Amino acid sequence: MITLHTLASGSEGNCLVIDAEGTRILVDAGISTRRIKTIKQSLALLGLTPDDLSAILISHEHTDHTAGLATLLKHHPIPLYATGGTAFYLRPRLPQLDSCLHLVSPDSSFSVGPAQVTVFATSHDAGESVDYRVDCGDAAVGILTDTGFVPEPVLESNHDVEWLRSGPYPYSLKQRILGQRGHLSNEDAAAFARRMAECGTRCIVLAHLSRENNTPQRALAVMETALSGLDVAVEVAPRGELSACYGAEVTLCRR
Repeated sequence: MITLHTLASGSEGNCLVIDAEGTRILVDAGISTRRIKTIKQSLALLGLTPDDLSAILISHEHTDHTAGLATLLKHHPIPLYATGGTAFYLRPRLPQLDSCLHLVSPDSSFSVGPAQVTVFATSHDAGESVDYRVDCGDAAVGILTDTGFVPEPVLESNHDVEWLRSGPYPYSLKQRILGQRGHLSNEDAAAFARRMAECGTRCIVLAHLSRENNTPQRALAVMETALSGLDVAVEVAPRGELSACYGAEVTLCRR
């Protein structure tokens, strides 16, 4: 049995916790100490403390995925899994990193308690970005943060293309988001979500929605149109608060 809660989702911060038969894994730690709710406070809403965490998985070094990491590791030496490229950029601001670091690489896998974690590469403008699939028994959760194109087996969806093109972002930022190392559009994500649903995914959680170039309503509309006729639930993760509990066979799609 696997359950998942998002603690924060969006450009202001990203963090979620997976429970695999009592083994708790934090994925990313983008809730900074300046936020009203820290990671510790968010975990407390689930009846957990940082000492209940068996591992932290980091997707890449950008601050909306790592802003709370220094404070968390300072007081709680939790095993942390990241690529060498990500670790290179984290070391200058995390002096305690190497004491808890476990290096991973794309296409590798490792165990955390009863959970089997598989690492896969993403395409983003970061040192060596990856994401993770977590399997436990017959249940699986696929997670994707930031990517410019669809990797197997999960996807991101970040923006509405026309809203982005006509929006207030400077040209260089628009090109970055639209590029192969940026973010996926609603339409690209929805097309692949249908393929996943046809292969058995039964719950898709839309996360990391752009505040300026997307809305929950728009993201849901595009996804639900693509998934018409299939038995799959689609949810939107709340931006700055604890989410509902999502069960097994979840794909977390960053939008």
